[in-house]
Amino acid sequence: MKYVPLGRTGLNVSRVCLGTMTWGTQNNQADADVQIEYALANGVNFIDTAEMYSVPPTPESYGKTETIIGNWLSRNPSRREEFVLATKIAGVGLDYIRDGGPITGAAVIAAVDASLARLQTDYIDLYQLHWPNRPHPHFSKHFPGQVTFSDIDRDEHSAQMLDILRGVDACVKAGKIRHFGLSDDTTWGINEYIRLSDKYDLPRVASIQNEFSLLHAKDWPYLIENCVHEGVAYLPWSALAAGALTGKYVGGARPEGSRWAYAQRNGLFRDTALSEKAVLGYLEVAKKHNLSPAQLALAWCNQVDGVTSTIIGATSLAQLKEDMSAFDLALSDEVLADIMTVFKEYPVPF
Repeated sequence: MKYVPLGRTGLNVSRVCLGTMTWGTQNNQADADVQIEYALANGVNFIDTAEMYSVPPTPESYGKTETIIGNWLSRNPSRREEFVLATKIAGVGLDYIRDGGPITGAAVIAAVDASLARLQTDYIDLYQLHWPNRPHPHFSKHFPGQVTFSDIDRDEHSAQMLDILRGVDACVKAGKIRHFGLSDDTTWGINEYIRLSDKYDLPRVASIQNEFSLLHAKDWPYLIENCVHEGVAYLPWSALAAGALTGKYVGGARPEGSRWAYAQRNGLFRDTALSEKAVLGYLEVAKKHNLSPAQLALAWCNQVDGVTSTIIGATSLAQLKEDMSAFDLALSDEVLADIMTVFKEYPVPF
């Protein structure tokens, strides 16, 4: 396993981050215990979760994943120092979480305390804002006309961000969190948080996790360039495009227990005719080079300049082993050229 700096935090994290969002719906406590043990035994020292997990998010699934991790920690308290633990505060829109209200400084303080209780730990290494309060171009809203940036009150949102930073600062000073990061945010969001932290001597953004894969590479090059030069760790999530890049959904298939077999909060927006054609192309590349489709997609993500640690999730130990094996691979120039042939034909399939 290789390790890299988590931005400017002074922490080093594995190139693989264990994602946990299925724990509590698709996976039970025993499944999670096995995955944690396997990941730690094989060099993973980075685990990511969120208060709104498990997914699909519902009032009944809220907090289940953090609780499962907390149950493991309660049985293994001496192992807390073995890994960097990241979680997230949910943003505006879920009426069963803080009445659907926006992230505020006060909400951060309350949510941190609730996460600490569920996680059964005294501190969170990386506390992330799951999505911004303002409209944002994520979850297939990146096409022109879907978000009107000129309608957004910049000063109002900047003031909200400052209030959030002060809540984060209070938690850092109390020893409840060590660092903070973003998720599903933009270049402007990163830079405004940096500007505010510099101006008011508040905690600096350490990382951002956004969706990034062969089917969804909108952060390359501009946001990732910004991360590299500002020392912000870039953490891709859904590097398999919610499983699409494994090929298991080709032809409309919906394997029992798979993510696409569940109702999705934002619908199956990745399921398009162009996505299907792109996946078929990548399947051919994988076959040609004797790789599994998952290995191809994850190894490609891992070699992208500027990527820090890729968040992977699995619903079985066999999937986890296959996914982790991708990070031992070095794709040849020939493989990368074949990947790019498909990529250039289908650069924005959803």
